[in-house]
Amino acid sequence: MPSLWTPPNWPQRLAELQAPTGELKEAPLRRDVRSLGMLLGEVLREQAGQPVFEAVEELRQTAIAYREGAAGVSARALSSKPRPTPADPLQYAQRCVEGFSESSAYQLARAFGFYFELINLAETNHRKRRRLSSQLDPDAEPQRGSLRGALRQMRLAGVTAPDARALLEKICITPVFTAHPTEVARRVVMFKRRRISDLLEQLDRIPVPDAQLEALEQNVIAEITALWQTDEVRQSRPSVRDEIRMALDYYESSIFDTMPVLYSEVAGALADEYSIETPLADLPQLVSFGSWIGGDRDGNPFVTPEVTREALSMARSLVLTHYRRRLQNIFDQLAPSTRIVAVSHELTLLLDTYLQQLRNAGQSVFENRIPYESARLLVGCIMMRLGGPPHISVPLPEEPALKPYSRVADLISDLSILRNSLLRNQGRRLAAMLIDPLLLEVRTYGLHLQTLDIRQHARVHSAAIAEISQTAGTVTNTLPPALSPQTSEVLSTFRAVAELKRAFVPESLPRYIISGATSAEDILNVIRLARLGGVRVEGCGGPAGCPDSSDPGLQPVPLFESIEDLQHGATIMRTLWSSDVYKPLLESWNYQQEVMLGYSDSNKDGGMISSTWEIWKAHRALHDAARECGVTLRLFHGRGGTVGRGGGPTHRAIFAQPMDSFSGELRITEQGEVLNWKYSDVVLAERNLELMIAASLDAIARPDAALQHQQGSEPYVPHLTGEILPEWESALDQISATSYDFYRKHIAEDPETFTYFEQATPVAELEHARIGSRPAKRTDASAQRKRSMEDLRAIPWVFGWMQSRHVVPAYFGVGYALEHFIQNNNAASQPDQSAREAANLAQLQSMTRNFPLFLDIIRNVEMGLAKADFSVARLYSDLVEDKALRDRVFATLHSEFELTCRMVLAVLGQSALLETNTVLEHSIRLRNPYVDPMSLIQVELLRRKRAILATGAQASPELDRAITATINGISAGLRNTG
Repeated sequence: MPSLWTPPNWPQRLAELQAPTGELKEAPLRRDVRSLGMLLGEVLREQAGQPVFEAVEELRQTAIAYREGAAGVSARALSSKPRPTPADPLQYAQRCVEGFSESSAYQLARAFGFYFELINLAETNHRKRRRLSSQLDPDAEPQRGSLRGALRQMRLAGVTAPDARALLEKICITPVFTAHPTEVARRVVMFKRRRISDLLEQLDRIPVPDAQLEALEQNVIAEITALWQTDEVRQSRPSVRDEIRMALDYYESSIFDTMPVLYSEVAGALADEYSIETPLADLPQLVSFGSWIGGDRDGNPFVTPEVTREALSMARSLVLTHYRRRLQNIFDQLAPSTRIVAVSHELTLLLDTYLQQLRNAGQSVFENRIPYESARLLVGCIMMRLGGPPHISVPLPEEPALKPYSRVADLISDLSILRNSLLRNQGRRLAAMLIDPLLLEVRTYGLHLQTLDIRQHARVHSAAIAEISQTAGTVTNTLPPALSPQTSEVLSTFRAVAELKRAFVPESLPRYIISGATSAEDILNVIRLARLGGVRVEGCGGPAGCPDSSDPGLQPVPLFESIEDLQHGATIMRTLWSSDVYKPLLESWNYQQEVMLGYSDSNKDGGMISSTWEIWKAHRALHDAARECGVTLRLFHGRGGTVGRGGGPTHRAIFAQPMDSFSGELRITEQGEVLNWKYSDVVLAERNLELMIAASLDAIARPDAALQHQQGSEPYVPHLTGEILPEWESALDQISATSYDFYRKHIAEDPETFTYFEQATPVAELEHARIGSRPAKRTDASAQRKRSMEDLRAIPWVFGWMQSRHVVPAYFGVGYALEHFIQNNNAASQPDQSAREAANLAQLQSMTRNFPLFLDIIRNVEMGLAKADFSVARLYSDLVEDKALRDRVFATLHSEFELTCRMVLAVLGQSALLETNTVLEHSIRLRNPYVDPMSLIQVELLRRKRAILATGAQASPELDRAITATINGISAGLRNTG
């Protein structure tokens, strides 16, 4: 029997891959989805039985009928039993779900969840497929968002080759991996996903013999079976160590292999656009990596000094093992004999030093084994300094007498000596193939792989300072005899930082993030506490220097999160940078300062538009203050995965930064829930990093602005250059203020909304889902009140609204503010109300076409609206006990949802959501018939559990397990947790 992937002919398969647009382009995705769905059906019948398969099919067809607005389910017979034809498919499906046992509900939720797992893999494979397709046509115009596209625009704008190279040297993007919200799937499930993904990629090859296609298909069925037999629900909450390991997995699965590919793309783009031929080792460092996992203490009592040590140790072990693997490959391939080709004098001197140390320790067997292969001998010595000898046919000591590297500069120096020797002695190609990729990796990862940020809340520091001052009279180097557990933990953290900076390379712990910073005092408190803990805060810049020239010190990084704090951030930093106390520290850090902007909490505090606009203004104001104070500012963007937490396309957000307010360096959080989407594969990781580099280059060079100014059109309306006109800024000020007031009134300051949220969403079940190690609420001194929005974290806030399909954080306040601006803005000099409204709408439409930030806002809101569904949300609202409260809050939310839909469509000039984003529209339409049944099951199970709890009894583990299965499935279907 032919495989489901067997094509009618192989030229057609090639045509699909090469198709730039249209139905043919999407045909492979449809084939993958259809085939995987059929295989899943086969596995369901085999593993769960025919009744489960039939129930899945009936719910799916009913959901399709509901989505299509049909009068009944599909006419196709689903089984031998007659099926009723429901007048309301959603109500019919709800009645079906009410009859399921907890065991059946669990099986059904798993089945639908597994379908999403497979759809996600198919879509990811299609992204890789389209990436390859874009590279097949050498005559195709480079895409905007690619590095070639950015360099092409710069060249057209008159940027010279030296200037292009100088701008590129300013760029360094740092993805910072965080665990919150973490990936829903267990680590073992992720490994199974990757195997299926690999099989899908093999099925894409051209040509593949029929027998091999059939064998690959059987392997896919086997992997789906293995996945079905694996418990996807964690039996316990993941530990911080589990989260550390899960993030580190991405280095081995993709990132290590991505770096050479990425830099080869950079070198190729420079050569194509500017005829600059640059070896990989001579390219500027464009990427570094960071992590919060194991260092983020804010509200997570499980992050201890021991955990932080383990995070550093695991990262160091991984990167040194990786270097040794690379060097073993070089050792196996690079064997030039000094009897044939010379080596440099520098290499000879360095090698003699190492060999003498080995001789002194009685370890000369290595030298005797390959006496004429100096380059190879040096590679072996470098491996020994990295923790292990090379694999050769003679035994070598497990612990060779060569001192381990303590500074990455020494490793780079040794590799550079080897490289230069090859370059001088007819080994240019060998250096390019073997040494250059390793050199750029060493520059990227150092001896620590990634920096680890320590984070704690400002109120915890304030409480510690107050306690120490009250007990000791003042903050001195002498501590009082007894301290509270919280203050003791704060000081033990700083002591651990001091010790770990000595045990590991000091640049692995360069900064301390201060959550909830509201004043300059919050930053100075960290400096006081760090010194009490024995941490050297000062860096190595300035005339004083430091004993270890690689120690960057410990820079406090304020995180401005609320709307109010974003508005005051520039004033706070200007005060700090101007103070005599802080200036010597700035000098020691080479007048460089990092500041973090919080997207999640500002959105929860003031809504989508206010959050985005206030962050943009804070960004600009902070750079203005930095210029005044002679400081080079690097911003750290705390973006979430979902739109409601500052998510959305990263490259679009980078380009939307204010003009003249970007140094070229930025750090950006990569949430655990999106790591698989961005870094599960070399092709995806390379594309994601390239997008960030290209957007950063675009944002610092602004070639479009230069081109449009050269054209000199009047009146000048900048088109997507990042420039902002005064009337646009005034409009956004008005819209933001209106949205903020409306959001605060109906969401943040309305206790009924919080009550509704707790009862109409599954937020209380987050604990059972065991999604991450960190508790959903703060329990330390930074917590102000219980059971309130102030105490609730942004992640569960977005999680609850997303699961219940309300998706409130993505749009609430937007529609009201846009309509209010259209109806009430008097800036337009028009004689009557209707003309003024038309002019105001035209202004918003112009802003959408021409101002990147406003376009980003509107498109992200559109995405959130497309994922919401108030027919499903209505079912969740029935869980609210107080009917009058339920109706009031639901009516408010629904009204704003519908108003926002109308306003967004009017501003975009569209008749339907996602009209210009057919890929996402198709993905959501494909998923809805599978998300809907899980929502129905979840609502029914929540109703049952609450009825049990109302009697004073405890819910069964089976019920909690079934609810968790719906949470995981809906998260996979919507591709969001929180």
